[in-house]
Amino acid sequence: MKRHSHFLLVSASLWLGAGMPATAAGAVKPNVLLLFADQHNADVMGCAGHSIVKTPHLDQLAAQGVRFTRAYCQDAICVPSRTSLMTGLYPRTTGCLDNGEAPVSQTKLYPLQHVLQSAGYLIGCFGKRHLPRPTLALGWNRSATVIAPNQDPSDENYQDWIQTRGPGQAEAFEKDHKGHLQSDMGCHISEVKPENRIEAYTALKTKDFLRDCQKQGKNFFCSTSFHGPHQPYTPPAKWAALYPVEKMPLPASVNEPIDHLPPGLQNWRRNTKTPWSLAKAAENPTLYRQYIAYYFAQVTEVDHFIGDVLAELAALGLRDNTIVIYASDHGDFVARHGMIEKCALSHNVYEETLRVPLIISWPKRFQQGATCNSLAELVDLYPTLVELLGLQRPADAPKLAGRSLVPTLAEGKPTGRAYAVSENWSQTTVITDRYKLGTWIDPTPRYAQRDFRQKFPDLLFDRVNDPEELFNLSGKPDYAAVEAQLRAHLAEWVGRTADDGKKALSASTAETKNKNQKSNQ
Repeated sequence: MKRHSHFLLVSASLWLGAGMPATAAGAVKPNVLLLFADQHNADVMGCAGHSIVKTPHLDQLAAQGVRFTRAYCQDAICVPSRTSLMTGLYPRTTGCLDNGEAPVSQTKLYPLQHVLQSAGYLIGCFGKRHLPRPTLALGWNRSATVIAPNQDPSDENYQDWIQTRGPGQAEAFEKDHKGHLQSDMGCHISEVKPENRIEAYTALKTKDFLRDCQKQGKNFFCSTSFHGPHQPYTPPAKWAALYPVEKMPLPASVNEPIDHLPPGLQNWRRNTKTPWSLAKAAENPTLYRQYIAYYFAQVTEVDHFIGDVLAELAALGLRDNTIVIYASDHGDFVARHGMIEKCALSHNVYEETLRVPLIISWPKRFQQGATCNSLAELVDLYPTLVELLGLQRPADAPKLAGRSLVPTLAEGKPTGRAYAVSENWSQTTVITDRYKLGTWIDPTPRYAQRDFRQKFPDLLFDRVNDPEELFNLSGKPDYAAVEAQLRAHLAEWVGRTADDGKKALSASTAETKNKNQKSNQ
């Protein structure tokens, strides 16, 4: 598989020019360690004020840097969100708005790893990458995946590694598919030893890479992407024991009236079949409590291995010159609105799934123990690193959508955003300091056999008076001016945001449908 890394190294050099300086003359280049989780609710951290969950290592990282309390993903689905982060572009620009979609013109997006590689950085990627193939998924000097190797082309993979160590999580996933995942809420205690789980493998491969970079005296960009706390909710007993099921509190919105919710979420709430048996959970709240407990346990597991990686970074003497970023691609409902995981097929509006944890730390340059309460987006990470590392992008590269967070990190200044935007194929949402408006593109589940013209009202929430987002204010006379302002923000964003990728994707989809129709005639 190493041929993939070599191919992208050559390609990136051709695009950007081999040997390009990475920083201004005389500056010492910092390393970058991107620690990433899948589906981490931003509230579920000790440093975010959570009274139950244990995240000592993330808490320490926040104490050494800046925590953004209002950071939003660009799409509450894995692949589009990760694509936006690595390209610095919105989903409508990349053309990736759902997990099964890939940008039509990937080579023109110049993802972050390619630019850094051409600037002389060693590039490592370990864990769950989950980026579109072929181009965006590649470009690493060293890589290891925890999901199917054909999804994440890599030098090494968890499936091969675990063969010599006994039963592993890959086997556990098979058991889930055949039986265990059919348990209510997809919850059970994993029998896999903690040291054999995919999070342990991700940390192990990351530490190996850090040691190699230190020996070679090379600057690095390392993307370490943990699978947890994504479903299935199957923590080892070691971490589940920290969260007794019977002591887990239920959120205030767990019994929100079903008719408040979009059609797809209504269907989930009425579901009696496993694994997402939410109708059963409404009758038996212990099922909700178990899901919450196991989700917390998986957050603590991820935190444990983050601490493992950070301890290695410090032991190697690399911490002071390494920018450490922690983020997630999207959140998890954690039983709010009576929902489980993120129900990606039928909304892109709720705070639990759009708002993500974001911590950035570089002790020698940034504030420590600070919080930023102004709006930020994941697309801001790319321009932030461009400024900090003095990176140069090709002349034909699309304009980055985000804004640099350096003034916030170094001086505590507000980010300056009047609003943030998140969009998938179903819903575009604009968010201000106080209000949020979700406008429908299509409120029905994308792959459902039903009338896609079914109407459901747009969703307007007052986050100050209604932080649980229970009461839709769209169309209410008292909020007409507020709604008009948010629609004006959205129109301004649409007007300045390229949608070439979305148009190309639509054209490609239409062409495929036409071909299929003709072949069936």
